[in-house]
Amino acid sequence: MGSGDIPVLARLSDSDHAIASADEDIRGRKVTDRSGNELGKVGDLIIDEEEHKVRFLVLEHGGFLGVGKEESYVPVDAVAGVNEDRVRIDRTRDQVAEAPEYDPELVRQDDYYDRLYAHYDYAPFWAPGYVYPPYPYFR
Repeated sequence: MGSGDIPVLARLSDSDHAIASADEDIRGRKVTDRSGNELGKVGDLIIDEEEHKVRFLVLEHGGFLGVGKEESYVPVDAVAGVNEDRVRIDRTRDQVAEAPEYDPELVRQDDYYDRLYAHYDYAPFWAPGYVYPPYPYFR
């Protein structure tokens, strides 16, 4: 994949887009792994501004009172369930902990996304035949 093949991705909070209804906005909800272990919370959503779809959750974890907080990207494909206060992903705590490290400088590089999708064993959203998962979405 060459540079420029990935559409422009942005944090929802930094864009002029909005979630259609508060019930559909998963930001701030706790994230648990497939065994129910709490991993952190959804700090933001990374959206594809061309297709108006969520591509990644920004998982905030660690730290104390906002100090030392870390962020990890989790492909939206990992979302297995959503309720009023939680988002459950279909991966383990270890898989999330071992994911390629989030780095604001790297996140703009094509190879970061390739490594992230490979780590989670999902086809990337730009691959032929990709099917968008049922949730979450924004309008």
